[in-house]
Amino acid sequence: MAENTKPVLRFAPSPTGMLHIGGARTALFNWLYARHTGGSFLLRIEDTDRERSTPEAVAAILNGMTWMGLNWDGDVIYQFARAPRHREVAEKLLAEGKAYRCYATAEELTQMREEQKAAGKPMRYDGRWRGRSPGPEQQGKPFVVRLKARQDGETIVHDVVLGNVRFENSQLDDMVLLRSDGTPTYMLAVVVDDRDMGVTHVIRGADHLNNAARQLQLIEAMGAAIPVYGHLPLINGPDGAKLSKRHGALAVEAYRDMGYLPETMRNYLLRLGWSHGDDEIISTAQAIEWFNFESIGKSAARMDYKKLDNLNGHYIRSSTDATLVAEVIAFLARETPPRILSMTARQRLETAMPLLKERAKTLVELIQGAEFLFTDGPRDLDEAAAKLLTPEARANLAALLPALEATDWSGPALEAAARVFADAKGLKLGQVAQPVRAALTGKASSPPLFEMLALLERHESLTRLRAYTS
Repeated sequence: MAENTKPVLRFAPSPTGMLHIGGARTALFNWLYARHTGGSFLLRIEDTDRERSTPEAVAAILNGMTWMGLNWDGDVIYQFARAPRHREVAEKLLAEGKAYRCYATAEELTQMREEQKAAGKPMRYDGRWRGRSPGPEQQGKPFVVRLKARQDGETIVHDVVLGNVRFENSQLDDMVLLRSDGTPTYMLAVVVDDRDMGVTHVIRGADHLNNAARQLQLIEAMGAAIPVYGHLPLINGPDGAKLSKRHGALAVEAYRDMGYLPETMRNYLLRLGWSHGDDEIISTAQAIEWFNFESIGKSAARMDYKKLDNLNGHYIRSSTDATLVAEVIAFLARETPPRILSMTARQRLETAMPLLKERAKTLVELIQGAEFLFTDGPRDLDEAAAKLLTPEARANLAALLPALEATDWSGPALEAAARVFADAKGLKLGQVAQPVRAALTGKASSPPLFEMLALLERHESLTRLRAYTS
């Protein structure tokens, strides 16, 4: 990288499925380093696999990135649209003698691999067309274009995470650049796009490490600048095995739909393989200030869902009430069918939020605790609430109503009236309050009861309580 050149980083997912949690971490690390250095963070959709790439997957990637708050610079770049440029580079390498046409048929290559396997040799292209020129019999026959790779010595990947990784060139065959139908391969497209986009740092998953050695040879043949490489260890499940569906959700949007905040996911994914002393709670601003490659771990990280829940609870408690109301509104709008809150419901939600957010580790839990605020009228009882409203409890509720009606309808006054009633009946306050809570909210637990009675105001509260007095 030239001195005084601002770093250019990229995230380059393939749109063949959701934005995986591992991909989101890769995007985050690239984004953080770009923001830390004042460089650029580019987004490239590698959609050259036309059979598996879908518009829905592209949308999932863009939505996931947007939700995570990982804003990219400039327009999204679509790799397939650049295919003519990729072919142009391959043709130039052909003209320079750095690539060649290979006319080996599928049958010949299958036989070659079978013979290699039978002899106990690694299965790789044997270079049979490397020094040959096509004759009349090849006229009009299909061919692929292969890179004329170095055959001796070694290729060294200087990796800022893993250190120097060495590959014997004898183990790297002449990779295909153009398929027989003239379409560019992924390996060619990646290198050409990185060069044309001015990418200075290629930070990606460790599953791409073997690609780096091959891509370095192509970079050398093109005479392009070598980027800084960093390959991130994979993310494992809690049991140490490769993260899979059996461990839980894999897609970023699934974590959004489970009620995690984007701030939580940025903090949690940062700590999956990167550290700053013993700090666990790291704001995005701190992450941008502190992020470096030296603190990325060399071994695989493990998902810890309990830690994720606790971290989300922290971010919920530390968020402003207005921010959480906006998150809840957005969450409900994504449901099928979407739920739209009235202005009254929004005002109730914001008023109750200081009490609601102390009890929730996810937005789902927060919403479940707040649902009694969203609509008016008598509540449907869940199983626990129904058990509380026994005939005796309903009779006590009916007897309590006149005392409540006589108050000025503030939290302290309502609690005082309930205490006087309980004492007169020889009951504990909970024996009186729990049936009130069940009738008011439809649940056996809620934010502090008397504050909620005051919040719902006299008419609405009495309407709900009277529904369960008989």
